Amino acid sequence: MTRRALDIVVAGAALVLTAPLLALAMLAIRLESPGSAIYRQRRVGKDARPFDLFKLRTMVDGAEHLGAGLAVNAGDTRITRVGAFLRRTSLDELPNLFNVLRGHMSLIGPRPTLPVQVAQYTARQRGRLSVKPGITGWAQVNGRASLPWSERIELDLYYVEHRSLALDLRILLRTPAMILGGSGLYKGHAGGWEGEL
Repeated sequence: MTRRALDIVVAGAALVLTAPLLALAMLAIRLESPGSAIYRQRRVGKDARPFDLFKLRTMVDGAEHLGAGLAVNAGDTRITRVGAFLRRTSLDELPNLFNVLRGHMSLIGPRPTLPVQVAQYTARQRGRLSVKPGITGWAQVNGRASLPWSERIELDLYYVEHRSLALDLRILLRTPAMILGGSGLYKGHAGGWEGEL
């Protein structure tokens, strides 16, 4: 089975199985704060093609225009109570499955980043754009956003250079522990994006 076919089968099955949970989460978001339950954000995918990433909204509506803008850290007052739970459990990423079905993303690959970040990539860092971005990836299961950006991108490049079904399986097997642990969600004092947002 090809990687694309596997993406479609797994993402489709996951959406069917989690549909009640997704509906419940969307209702909880709407009950707590006004605005759409689905948050769209422009990201950059394979070969630097832009696309709209779908997530469950975890912050107040219009949060990107308030406070720290696109930067988010632990204790951010823009994060709602429901949003904090969705982030901690990674349930806010469930709508990424629609991105997989649409062909913008894969189940496994580097997390898609913002156009402003891609504009600041070095030539080497642009190598992470040679594959589809993923819901989970090598950098995700090795520290997520708590890692310094330079380390995260090197882990992504390692994945691109060593991409295989065996490595994908290792990532899939380590993803549940990463989600259940709820660690690495925020950049911390020394990690995260090091450029301008």
